[in-house]
Amino acid sequence: MGRISQIDPETAPAEVKAAIWKHIAEGRKITNEKRTLLHNVNAFNAVEVASYALDDDLQKLIGKLDGDLFEYAVSVSNDCLVCTTYFSKLLREEHGIDPKHFHLTHRQEMLMNFGKKVGQAPKEITDEEFFALKEEFLKNGGKDGEPVDEEKAEEIMVVLTAMGVMMVANNYVNDILKVDL
Repeated sequence: MGRISQIDPETAPAEVKAAIWKHIAEGRKITNEKRTLLHNVNAFNAVEVASYALDDDLQKLIGKLDGDLFEYAVSVSNDCLVCTTYFSKLLREEHGIDPKHFHLTHRQEMLMNFGKKVGQAPKEITDEEFFALKEEFLKNGGKDGEPVDEEKAEEIMVVLTAMGVMMVANNYVNDILKVDL
């Protein structure tokens, strides 16, 4: 059982209801983690709303599948049951991928390795690994092979890093507050 109660959208204060309805209007669901964070709208916005904005940017830059694989890798390496369960289900249902039996492209392997280190050992990301991933985008493009210049490759690496950090933040919220699945 969670350490913090979950906000009831029906009885929540007006500010919380407004945040909930805005989130729903954007096509988002209200999960247990969100109902927990909604004890404070700024906490909800910092962890959830910011994560969705970064995820949207990541998908525009590298595509949904590659973004989802990266986020799954962060969650698995960070050992968050809630997020790992979410991304396992998403990979199966949206992409037809069984997380127990991956068949990855070279880029996807690089993204997952980067994600695993972001989630577990960020100080162990070597220059070689970092710049090899950046070079992958320079050589083979971003989403759907769209050409990528130096500036865009740097943007991709910044967004990947920031999204990974937000995944770790989400994972910590779930773990520390013992949010129910």
